[in-house]
Amino acid sequence: MNHIKKPDWLKISIGANARYTKTKHIVDSHKLHTICSSGRCPNMGECWGKGTATFMIGGDICTRSCKFCNTQTGRPLPLDPEEPIHVAESISLMKLSHAVITSVDRDDLTDLGASHWARTIMEIKRLNPKTTAEVLIPDFQGKQELIQQIIDTRPDIISHNMETVRRISPLVRSAANYDTSLKVIRQITDNEVTAKSGIMVGLGESPEEVEELMEDLLEQGCKILTIGQYLQPTHRHYPVAEYVTPEQFKAYREIGLKKGFREVESAPLVRSSYHAEKHIKFRG
Repeated sequence: MNHIKKPDWLKISIGANARYTKTKHIVDSHKLHTICSSGRCPNMGECWGKGTATFMIGGDICTRSCKFCNTQTGRPLPLDPEEPIHVAESISLMKLSHAVITSVDRDDLTDLGASHWARTIMEIKRLNPKTTAEVLIPDFQGKQELIQQIIDTRPDIISHNMETVRRISPLVRSAANYDTSLKVIRQITDNEVTAKSGIMVGLGESPEEVEELMEDLLEQGCKILTIGQYLQPTHRHYPVAEYVTPEQFKAYREIGLKKGFREVESAPLVRSSYHAEKHIKFRG
């Protein structure tokens, strides 16, 4: 397969400042994992430079092996019982007004990690009562009672990523299912919590398929959508089909807002938690 040259609009410089250094020190000293580094996020320099980071709980080894994801896959270590408090303390040290938490999939655990998730959110609220929280959750195999454990802790926004359009979903997601993900979004909105989702483009989808996905999400009550360019982490991952132009990303944003989303964050370097601190105003 021919390699597609990366366009200039995807080339970034990772600058470091004092805030970046402090953020890195807090993350390292508390033995925390972030999706920023595990996912090789292109915005890490910008976000860490502003003192924001997306914490990844449940360790850094995922039980799934999705073809788009750079997170390490394999047999995870046991959960760290101190992780919930360490995350909460770090949020306090960083003086975050808004915190974003995600996790690896833990299909090896009896409750798939749901109780660990709930403990983490409750510790964050206990130590940081003025901090708003967004959580980006797995599908928990569609088990409603496990998803409900997260919902019952009442984070401000619950995000669950569709990742891609219906046709491509089984090609790149190792265990997650398009319709199961829609049901997760529905359960969130049925419980009157603001639902958010994110997708990648450049996997070979058509604009019409992206619009269909938007409509599927809106039918479930989703309010916020992020759209970013898929970047192939290594040669072993799913290949990039195209680099979507900034103009097309702008068009997706306009289409999504017209269809009824409260906010659509759409640009080549957008990732699920990019500008998450701004999305909090679209809750409710």
